[in-house]
Amino acid sequence: MTSWKQLTIYISESDCWHHQPLHQALLGIARRQGLTGITVMRAISGYGKHGIFRTTNQLDSSSESSYLPLVVTVIDSESAIAEFFSLVKEMVKDKFVTCQPIEVLSPLVTL
Repeated sequence: MTSWKQLTIYISESDCWHHQPLHQALLGIARRQGLTGITVMRAISGYGKHGIFRTTNQLDSSSESSYLPLVVTVIDSESAIAEFFSLVKEMVKDKFVTCQPIEVLSPLVTL
């Protein structure tokens, strides 16, 4: 039986790694590693540790930035997640990152 994990990385559209959007750099590494799945989701609003409110609403005067939060979700085996995180650890060292075991009820692939 496979032990599945979900790694979640909270970043911003403004985050970059070597002149490339951070989310694209993470996607590229995940693809090269052959991970089962990675998804980048764009939030419609939110704020993080610095308290800067970000929103898609252009008319919201309380918004300090147009750069929206992104949530990067990676799902794979425990060992694949550990290997991926070791490769991106430096890239996300000042980001909020969580990892939890998950139960996959209907896998599209088998590990």
